[in-house]
Parts: sequence; structure tokens; C-alpha cells
Amino acid sequence: MADIKRLGLIAGGGDLPKYVLAGAKEQGLETFTIILSDFANAEDFPDNSHPFRLGDFGKLLKRLGKEKVDSVCFAGIVKRPDFKTLRPDLGGMKYLPGVIAAAAKGDDALLRHISGIFESKGMPLIAPQQFCEALLSPSGPLGDIDIAPAHRDDAAQARDVAREIGRMDIGQGAIVASGLVLAVEAAEGTDAMVARIKMLPENIRGTEQARRGVLAKVVKPGQDIRMDLPTIGSSTILAVSQAGLAGIIVEAGNAFILNKGRVAELANEHGLFVVGLPPNG
Repeated sequence: MADIKRLGLIAGGGDLPKYVLAGAKEQGLETFTIILSDFANAEDFPDNSHPFRLGDFGKLLKRLGKEKVDSVCFAGIVKRPDFKTLRPDLGGMKYLPGVIAAAAKGDDALLRHISGIFESKGMPLIAPQQFCEALLSPSGPLGDIDIAPAHRDDAAQARDVAREIGRMDIGQGAIVASGLVLAVEAAEGTDAMVARIKMLPENIRGTEQARRGVLAKVVKPGQDIRMDLPTIGSSTILAVSQAGLAGIIVEAGNAFILNKGRVAELANEHGLFVVGLPPNG
């Protein structure tokens, strides 16, 4: 950390970028924030910042150089753009063919390609967890409820399915109930995937009165964990509760839990488990 003179925070949607910024300040780092205006609110980053569209990639790189940024950190939600309507600026046009080719291979491939562009400009990638380690998932239950024996097989299967789709760079999450795979995460994101469960027949899923089924969120095998760690928060707990699931598993130390205290309260209130399992389990 001592060799970072000025950090460039690439801020997407959600609360994670705010945690990263606060952590960087606590560590005494000067920070310049690129606000991705398609996803993040400028009001959340009033100081040392500038908004850019995703298509303003050339201007973005130029501004980071002007700000003498020597490292970058990606944090927050950034949805895959429609490349047909992206309208890149002049400086970004030369990068577009490579970005589109990488995107065709999956989200992880796309993120690796983009991070490589920054690194080629002398701005190596720094993991957000270096600035907000306290958000990382603990080992064991978060809150008062652990996995009951009746849900352990579903948890193990959901984790295995999530790893398998991750190996194909599809997504990070899967839901299993009574041995049946109910959903896998793709481009829609976790909350939307969970919401689909309510449309399934009650005979194959749980309800808020009789919960069953487990959501697993895991890193993709071979994923660069400096970007796009699995993340859950209060909205995830509420979605899981409404879907009638019994709980959530993540890998200990390999997921962000935003506002842990509130997440634990909601999990207890709705009778759900949120558990960090060993990454190699």
C-alpha cells in the first residue's frame, strides 16, 4: 500500500464504492473518483471526482493520467452495456473491438481485458477489499441462525452448481431446493434471479411459512478476486425471504456483506441463515 501515491476509484452503483472511498481516506490515500454516471450518483462523491459515461473511455483514461493516478480500484455495480448504442468517444474507439471480443467470452473475460488496459497505462489494479476488509464474509453464521441439517445437502449442491456455471463464466449464484436446481444466475443479477423463484409452483419451492432452498454465491473458479467479488446486502435478504428460501451461503473471506449488522438483523427477523463456508470446502 505504501507505493500508492494517488488512487483512482472507478465507482459504479450501490454502496460498495462509498465504503472503499472511506477506507482509502482512513489509510491516508489521496483519491480521485471516476463516477460512472450510468450507475452511480454524483452526490455521493462530491469531492475530487468527475462523472463519465461508459462511452467516455478515452476521456476517462486521459483524466486519470492528468490526475497522476498510479493505481485503480473498481467498485460497485456496472451492468454490461449495449455495445450497439454505446457511442464511444474518439479516444475510446480504438479499444472498442477488443472490449467487444472479450465481452463475447463472458463477464470475467471482459473485466480482465479492461483491467489490462489500465495496467498498460501504468495504473495497476487494487482490490477493493484492501480498503474495506471489514465487509468480507466471516466464517460461520452471520446472525443467530446456522444451517440446519435438512438444508446442508442443498447448500453443498448449490455451491457446486454455482462453481460450475462460474467455470463457464456465466454467473456466481445458484439456488437448490430439495435437490432440485431452481435457478442459476446469468446477466440478470442475484436479486432478479431470486425473484424468479416466486413464479415457480409451490410444490418445488419453499414458502415464507415453510422455508426450503438455499442460495449460494461464490467466486468463479480462476476469477481475479480484485474485481467483482460476490456481494450481498439487505435487499438480498429481503428477496430471499420473499422467495421462501431457507438461507444463503457464501465463501468465508470471498464475499462482501454490505452493512453486516443490518443484514444479521434481517436474517434473524426472517428466520434465515447467512453462513460463510470454507472456500475449499
